[in-house]
Amino acid sequence: MKIDIEQARHMARLARLELTSEELGRFREQLDSILQYMDKLRELDTTGVKPTSHVIPMATVVRADVTLVPLERESSLANAPEEKEGCFKVPRIVG
Repeated sequence: MKIDIEQARHMARLARLELTSEELGRFREQLDSILQYMDKLRELDTTGVKPTSHVIPMATVVRADVTLVPLERESSLANAPEEKEGCFKVPRIVG
């Protein structure tokens, strides 16, 4: 499948890309190359191959959700540079 310059210009406009004529030519070549590769992939026999989202099994590694004893307020404020009424005091950043 060949992408012509007008199709490439249309796709660039849809993607809100402002391309020079040189960039548009390169964009057209790259799109054409991608579509040629997709044609090669269509030739593969994939009967019996399950659809996957990853080539290797993926697992989310998270720690167990365990309730812990919270820090005491005094110990959490012990290293604070400034403290006011049991809270961290920080410099004002909004005028």
